[in-house]
Amino acid sequence: MPPTANITRDSQFSYRPIGILASPYTRRIDAPHQSTVVQGTETGEVAVATLELAGWLTDKVIQDLSGFDRVWLIFAFHLSEGWASSVKPPRGGPKRGVFATRSPHRPNSIGLSSVELIKIEGRTLHLRGVDLIDGTPVLDIKPYVPYADAFPDAKAGWIDELDTQLGRHSAPGPRRPR
Repeated sequence: MPPTANITRDSQFSYRPIGILASPYTRRIDAPHQSTVVQGTETGEVAVATLELAGWLTDKVIQDLSGFDRVWLIFAFHLSEGWASSVKPPRGGPKRGVFATRSPHRPNSIGLSSVELIKIEGRTLHLRGVDLIDGTPVLDIKPYVPYADAFPDAKAGWIDELDTQLGRHSAPGPRRPR
């Protein structure tokens, strides 16, 4: 039988972080909602962070990565406390289905962020434009490939309506702690 024959709807998965992100954002309220939208953050600047590979990985895992401008970080929303089927987006409007948002409060608290790869020094990746807080466990890295990853004419549902009303790169102001 193929290896997938044992996977069922009730299968459980566990992941081992490939590294822990060192970010200037120490609290959730400090980080931008999207890596490329920094309006409304305290400094208003794109953050620089580092990711040092976990000791159990060999250096070969980042072989040939240095030629890429951007990478995808797949990470765990490690501070998320449960999830809801609908959430209120930070830019306003009514509650939306969680799968139509990028909320950290998801059935599987996994996130995805495209960041700029500034340089690689030894086993440390220097990244710009992160929206992750300090201590975020990174589960995987994938190279950003423009021909496969960019769809500039793609529709974005309810977000297109907000962009028309508020502007394409509008962002909420700084959030207050809960």
